Amino acid sequence: MEDNGTHHPISSFFLVGIPGLQDFHCWIGIPVFLLFALTLLGNSIIIATVKLEPSLHQPMYFFLCMLAVNDMALSSSTAPKMLSIFWFNDHRIGFNICLTQMYFIHTLCIIESALLVAMAFDRYVAICVPLHYTTILTTSKIIKMGLVGVSRAILMVLPCPILIKRLPYYTNYIINHVYCEHMAVVKLANANTLINRAYGISVALSVMILDLGLIATSYIKILQAVFRLSSQNARSKALGTCAAHVCTILVSYTPALFSFLTHRIGKKVPPSIHILFASLYLLVPPTVNPLVYGIKTKQIRDRVVGLFFPNKKISEH
Repeated sequence: MEDNGTHHPISSFFLVGIPGLQDFHCWIGIPVFLLFALTLLGNSIIIATVKLEPSLHQPMYFFLCMLAVNDMALSSSTAPKMLSIFWFNDHRIGFNICLTQMYFIHTLCIIESALLVAMAFDRYVAICVPLHYTTILTTSKIIKMGLVGVSRAILMVLPCPILIKRLPYYTNYIINHVYCEHMAVVKLANANTLINRAYGISVALSVMILDLGLIATSYIKILQAVFRLSSQNARSKALGTCAAHVCTILVSYTPALFSFLTHRIGKKVPPSIHILFASLYLLVPPTVNPLVYGIKTKQIRDRVVGLFFPNKKISEH
């Protein structure tokens, strides 16, 4: 009881924003707002387009809709608080709200990774065993794959806030970040955090190694199948169907890998650079994904043009 009398557990954290760039917060908020708005608009258009266009009622586009919903949720879990920091100097965030934000961010990131694996599997089936495409990727199997991806993320991330709740937080409450990132929160605890750190890095590594391994395996099989095709036109067409997915993988994993590595081994990387990349990792892929698929997928492109320029579409037919 004496210990409780001398130490008062903190009830909130203070999110600094981007250390060293506080004077530019107001300006940084502009691209953050634009990215957030474009994410909501672009992904909404993708979902509406797939729903309205019968020819897009295929497994690939169902996965794309799942990705769009996940991207909007991921962006919504971070951008509003970022904007309140940048534009309204609202740096405080409640302890439990911080843990909730942290939980959703990491859960949605793992779901995103699972969806990229599912989309790689879709491309593998479409190119390597096209005759069995409809029998392998049935609606029930697509739903099951989605549920497995969501369940894995929920169960893997759930121990993180539970393990943090058992830690004492008395004196350190300043988070040098724009959102509640797991390691940033763990580092503030007034106790040994070895279990938290070990669990956090094991989750990150297991997800990254497993998912990248499965994606790489799918594309090795795809390339083997493509190079067995005799026609150059057939090869180009087969690889063309993978272009949007490959772009999405690069956009999603490149800043994620940079953020992960700098947080643990990049001691000389300035905090502002690390936090900018960590923020871009959550804001840029959700914005870029609908643009990539909109440009690379003819059916989506034609439908979107038809929605906004109906006369042009009529004249083309």
